[in-house]
Amino acid sequence: MRSRPFAIALATLGWCAVLLQCYLTLEQSSANGKTVGDGIGIFLSYFTVLTNLLVCVSLTVTLTAASSTLSKACLRPGFTAGLATSIAVVGLGYHFLLRNSWNPQGLQWVADVLLHYVVPVLYVIYWWLDSRKAPLRWTQPLIWCVYPAAYLAYALIRGSILGSYPYAFIDVSKIGYSRTMLNSVGLLFVFLGLGLAFVALGRLRTQAHV
Repeated sequence: MRSRPFAIALATLGWCAVLLQCYLTLEQSSANGKTVGDGIGIFLSYFTVLTNLLVCVSLTVTLTAASSTLSKACLRPGFTAGLATSIAVVGLGYHFLLRNSWNPQGLQWVADVLLHYVVPVLYVIYWWLDSRKAPLRWTQPLIWCVYPAAYLAYALIRGSILGSYPYAFIDVSKIGYSRTMLNSVGLLFVFLGLGLAFVALGRLRTQAHV
């Protein structure tokens, strides 16, 4: 790993952000009379949290078990570029779709900024600095779309059972399945387009090192 100090700093910051959000979610859940299990379920219902966790876990694995099979998988160009796409969607989606829907204060504001802006920007920089020379393929974004598609299925199934959805644009109880599916397909196309942009950048980066 060529940018090890940067990766250490990013992993540390990411874990602090994720753990802070977990604490705040559990605190809010307790205040609303919910159990710890309920709080954990709410915490893990957000694409933002799950993607930040993927960033933290992948960086931690590559830093602490460099010779392991999992570490090598986490350093593959297709994986890092796909994760960069996902975490970029977290930041862009929040900025353009969600930031005006609430007004976080105090520690929640800190967690909000770290999870939606700081970690996404820094991970994209890390990807650029540490990208491998193996070229990315134009078809890879189709594979990367499996992750948000699987998340969507998970969020909808969970929501149908509990009657609670993590995001307003997939809240079937309020906007119905037709609008939810339309929103979801639109976001998947955005994800695909962003993934193609990362492939283009990765290929430029590869050519620069030839």
